[in-house]
Amino acid sequence: MPRAGLSADRLAEAAVAMADEAGFENVTLSALARHFGVKDASLYSHLKGLRDLRTRMALLAGAELIERIAADVAGRSGRDALAAYADAYRAYALEHPGRYAATQVRVDQDVAAASPVLARTVEVTYGLLRTYGLDEPDLTDAVRLLRSTFHGFCSLEADGGFGAPRDLRASWERIVDALHVALENWPTRPRA
Repeated sequence: MPRAGLSADRLAEAAVAMADEAGFENVTLSALARHFGVKDASLYSHLKGLRDLRTRMALLAGAELIERIAADVAGRSGRDALAAYADAYRAYALEHPGRYAATQVRVDQDVAAASPVLARTVEVTYGLLRTYGLDEPDLTDAVRLLRSTFHGFCSLEADGGFGAPRDLRASWERIVDALHVALENWPTRPRA
């Protein structure tokens, strides 16, 4: 019988909070059970296991991140929209390191296909990139460019990986400028 007050959603919410405090890698079913004062086995009434919990964490954090981005990008276009997207992404990654780490979890393809969170992420991101005149397969390539740039910078920043004395905000703004130029001048290829 499920313990009163516990649900998969409540467990995922507690897990992302725990991830921000203790680190994503330290969120385990045992740690979560201790948090709620229950035995590990009690969680299996609500979760299929650690992978299920991490998927739920990824979707919850992904929803938070994309809604923050969407709110900041709304009504903007071009470089202004790109900067709003980038700034919201960076702020979330730095303010919520455990939640941000959860957004990097690879989600099963069937779950991804049915997820309104991932659909919203595609809608917002592709909407931004379409203003640059991009269509597939260039949209996918541009998403990969943005994600790898943003993730790389945020990960290095969070780990203290930038040793040069240059102000990080100044570097970030130059990177956004460079991405804007790259997107405006996206190389075209003949269609096969």
